[in-house]
Amino acid sequence: MQTDIKPADEAAIQAAARLLLKEEIVAIPTETVYGLAANALSDAAVPKIFAAKGRPQDNPLISHISSLDMLPMVVRTVTDGAYRLAQAFWPGPLTIILPRAPGLSNAVCAGLNTAAVRMPSHPVARAVIEAAGVPLAAPSANLSGSPSPTTAADVLADMRGRIPLILDGGACGVGVESTVVSLAGETPVLLRPGFITRDQLSEALGCEVALSEAVLRPLREGQRAASPGMKYKHYAPKAEVTIVKGTLTAYIHYIEAHNAPGVFALCFAGEESALPCPCVTYGRADSPEGQAWALFSALRALDAAGARTVYARCPNMDGVGLAVYNRLLRAAAFRVVEG
Repeated sequence: MQTDIKPADEAAIQAAARLLLKEEIVAIPTETVYGLAANALSDAAVPKIFAAKGRPQDNPLISHISSLDMLPMVVRTVTDGAYRLAQAFWPGPLTIILPRAPGLSNAVCAGLNTAAVRMPSHPVARAVIEAAGVPLAAPSANLSGSPSPTTAADVLADMRGRIPLILDGGACGVGVESTVVSLAGETPVLLRPGFITRDQLSEALGCEVALSEAVLRPLREGQRAASPGMKYKHYAPKAEVTIVKGTLTAYIHYIEAHNAPGVFALCFAGEESALPCPCVTYGRADSPEGQAWALFSALRALDAAGARTVYARCPNMDGVGLAVYNRLLRAAAFRVVEG
């Protein structure tokens, strides 16, 4: 298959919509990461996402809508809490889990009785959804388990020959996938942290939002993933990643003690000169938003540089920093050491 990459102008948006309505899959930009989109109502189209990504069938997908009028296509009931969150954060990087609608493809929900839905703020993503007239299931447009793509070039590196079209809408503004909160039970639960923080969710809902134990540790044996991004290893470069907790001094000493050919540091900007090995940076120590924006590009840069072992500086785990730590945990397959 030939994979075309086109600037996301009106002609390309319409071409993407035509492909989607012919049950093909296309890559589109969102404000978080690039998504691999298919008609979420089509049992013929959605499995093509899993095939192109090599994605496990038990990993559910998020459906993307362009207006609240599309919600009944994805979810059966909309709670007052969901409306409050939609008013506060949509369009934007927030996914809400609710009971699923019957017309949604079974493959989207991975056998669950719930569905995940969000309204992206990226104008290209919304234009494609509007042109197609259907909700779009769209996980990250990368090979399953590898770092998520934040540019069209990242998508092409993984999806060349696997999909017919990539819309190039520039670099993504957020850089990590959406926050996922479940409103399907009695208590709101944060399943995947993102740019919308737990405190922001609690304020909008007027109640405490619980934190799923799977945010900071692997799923238990036999436990099903209720949301994308909950699998054991995810977002990972080819190198073995280990997170090193502690001060910068402790981090430097740890790498000095473990330095060898192929060792790289994944550190914060400005720390490179103090380290005894090649470095790739992912933002400043005091900017979790900058870390989120740079993380996946940094993980891909480590692969391009030939890194075999990576020791990653541990981010602060407050606010958006929790999202950065969550992604690093999965990239590291939960390998964490004290510096």
